Amino acid sequence: MKDIKVLGPGCPKCKTMYNNVLQAMQQTGIEATVQKIEDIEVMMQYNVLTTPVLMVDGVAKIKGRVADVNEIKQLLTT
Repeated sequence: MKDIKVLGPGCPKCKTMYNNVLQAMQQTGIEATVQKIEDIEVMMQYNVLTTPVLMVDGVAKIKGRVADVNEIKQLLTT
């Protein structure tokens, strides 16, 4: 099972990224734990400078932009 985190302060871009992750999971049938992390102190532990950030299994895959559903599906299936 994959571990997915969306890091961001709660801005519209961060919420869109989170929703896109949920849609991608639903469309691919992949099971994962998904966390939306909005706490600045927790985000700093990941050395994040720009948000939103999509982390998959502890690795930052996308930083500073919103990924569309198809791009997220590719990340989850490779």
